[in-house]
Amino acid sequence: MASPDPVPRIALNDGRSIPQLGLGVYRLEAAAAPTLIGTALGNGYRSVDTAAVYGNEAGVGRALRETAVPRADVFVTTKLWNDSQGYDATLRAFDESLVRLGLDHVDLYLIHWPCPDRGLYLDSWRALIRLREEGRARSIGVSNFTEAQLDRLLAETGEAPALNQIELHPHFQQHALRAAHARLGIVTEAWSPLGKAQVLDDPVIARIAGRLGRTPAQVVLRWHLETGHVAIPKSATPTRISENLNLFGFTLTAGDRAAIAGLDRADGRIGPDPATFH
Repeated sequence: MASPDPVPRIALNDGRSIPQLGLGVYRLEAAAAPTLIGTALGNGYRSVDTAAVYGNEAGVGRALRETAVPRADVFVTTKLWNDSQGYDATLRAFDESLVRLGLDHVDLYLIHWPCPDRGLYLDSWRALIRLREEGRARSIGVSNFTEAQLDRLLAETGEAPALNQIELHPHFQQHALRAAHARLGIVTEAWSPLGKAQVLDDPVIARIAGRLGRTPAQVVLRWHLETGHVAIPKSATPTRISENLNLFGFTLTAGDRAAIAGLDRADGRIGPDPATFH
């Protein structure tokens, strides 16, 4: 059943906007993508987040062709993988992603990881600027970049990313990096917004969910929305896909938000460290 409430949109610094909730398709098999993405679009999702390394861009493209939802209504994100960094290599990799997707443009193209030891992310960023100027990537951004790396992109090119997609969930809240995003006018997008389900067992989340008559996942995703993040939860279960969108009939109290703020941990990171991942 379609969501009764449209997903809010967040303004980007380039004059465009992105739905605040999207479907992440990490580790979703390409063969399963059309059915699950079709279910998501039928329920009211209007944003799909994939990447070259996920191996399912072709499945995402097939889903977009088979759905009744117009292409213009779906915000499509994909990402440049690490071994394709560099100016010319980035342009080639982008072309290959478009072919797999079967599209003439994407709505957002991201550098997936900075890979500082490669020393190529600035050249890749210049290639993304060219793709945006050509209109084939309507908006451009990055993923897993630090404050210093974001500042360098702006200083060297005069162009700040529209968005930085980072690991972000109640156990790893990234306050300093989010403050840098606010300073630079960059939207914060959360990958693994549910902390790979680890935060769903937290008794604080469970208590709030029980009081509200909601699932722990709904509470955490509502926290993301109220905090101003874009979130891209991944699920391969149709019922959870629907539940994850049903976030608009309730709100968190100030006490709820304070309790969730207290869940932040110094050791809360569960994904790779961008400083060393390559």
